[in-house]
Amino acid sequence: MAYSSRPTSMLPGGSRQPQPSSALSTRIAAKKAELENLRQLRDLSGTLAMQMQALESKIATLKDGTEAVACVLANWDNVLRAISLASKKAGGLHDPAQAEDPPSLPATLVRIPDQS
Repeated sequence: MAYSSRPTSMLPGGSRQPQPSSALSTRIAAKKAELENLRQLRDLSGTLAMQMQALESKIATLKDGTEAVACVLANWDNVLRAISLASKKAGGLHDPAQAEDPPSLPATLVRIPDQS
C-alpha cells in the first residue's frame, strides 16, 4: 500500500505563507502613512487656530475703532452746528465801526495765549 504524501503545514498551500505577512506589511505601511498625515493635519490645524485667534483680536480692534469713528461722525453734525451758532453770535459782538466791513472768516472761538 502506497501512501500519498500529505502536507505537513496546517495552511493549505505552504507557499502562500509569505503573502499574508506581505499584506500585513502593506497595511502597516498604509496605517503609518495615515498616522503621519493625521499628525500633519493636527499641526496645521493648530497653526490655523492660532492665526484665527490673531485675526479675532485684530477684528476686535477694528470693531472698537469703527465704533469710535461712528460716534464721532454721529456727533459731527452737532459740532458743526454749534460752531456755526457760536460764530454767528460772536459775529454780532464786533464794534459798530466794523459792521460795514464784515469779516470773511468766522470769529475766533478759542483764544490761546501766546507766551513768546
